[in-house]
Amino acid sequence: MDSLTHIALGVALGEVTGRRQIGKSALVLGAMAQSFPDIDFFAFLWTSITGDLLAHRGFTHSIAFILLTAPLFALIARRYRPGIEFSFLRWVTFFGLQMAVHDFIDAFNAYGTGWFEPFSQARISFHTLFVVDPLFMLGLLFACLMIFFLKVEDSRRKRLVWMGIVWSVLYLGYAVSNKMTVDYAVRQDLDSKKISYQRLLTTPTPLNTWLWWVVAEQPDGFQVGYRSRFDSKSETDFKFVPRNDSLLLNLKNQDVSNLKEFSQGFYTIEQRGDTLVFNDLRFGQLGWDDPSVPFVFSYYLNLPEQNQLVMQRGRFARWNKSKAKAFLNRIGGN
Repeated sequence: MDSLTHIALGVALGEVTGRRQIGKSALVLGAMAQSFPDIDFFAFLWTSITGDLLAHRGFTHSIAFILLTAPLFALIARRYRPGIEFSFLRWVTFFGLQMAVHDFIDAFNAYGTGWFEPFSQARISFHTLFVVDPLFMLGLLFACLMIFFLKVEDSRRKRLVWMGIVWSVLYLGYAVSNKMTVDYAVRQDLDSKKISYQRLLTTPTPLNTWLWWVVAEQPDGFQVGYRSRFDSKSETDFKFVPRNDSLLLNLKNQDVSNLKEFSQGFYTIEQRGDTLVFNDLRFGQLGWDDPSVPFVFSYYLNLPEQNQLVMQRGRFARWNKSKAKAFLNRIGGN
């Protein structure tokens, strides 16, 4: 998820798990611990762009990393905060819970999270929440803002925080329900059209859990389209996108290997001008209403210096007032 959501989660969990014993610093420590797995952001300092893609949400988002760092943070906290009635085990739990929640929530995005590194390179991704979801963070953010205006001994602080946490949990459940509904409708449609597929991916479009980007993998390419939670029609409009793996026959290097691993097989290759472009289909297109527009994730294989913004090549660049209105209408169903 985005950094603001993680900070709000850290403050909320800090309030309910340690504020009474640790004081207000529990909120700061909670926000710091909740954000700490994203220290892998600095991997760009020593690795390539494609290596950085694999490093992000990799080892620092793993169970092993929590087991290594939570006791270390507990030792540091015990040394610099002596006299607090907070045992070593409770400190470990405090820090470990924050990082575990961070890793758990991140796994609901399309990027994928390396829970089992370094023992397995598999990335866990439930494709249920967009990386920035205003409704998911709404309750948490409101609660965290309110408690800063209440005194430490005010009993309403904990109630507000729990309300924010419950809101996010219920919204996550609602998002899972939407995904299951969309998955079922898409599978029924594919079966009725006798379209065979190997894997099906559905992931939410920006800022919502109602309109979903659909990718059905076939041996030589993908059927892609959009499906709303509120669609009344049983059919989904699909467009076939060829994989074009043959274009990589004369281009085998570490970047290509990293990109294939990162994309989890959901990729296509296209010739764009004088360069080959590697598209990761999991992140959708730059314009939701035009099937011919480029994909959000496009890596220029022959021009590596132009890939600094490979993850976000202007996701909303093609949007304007009319596009936004049409987007909202499409969410409402067809």
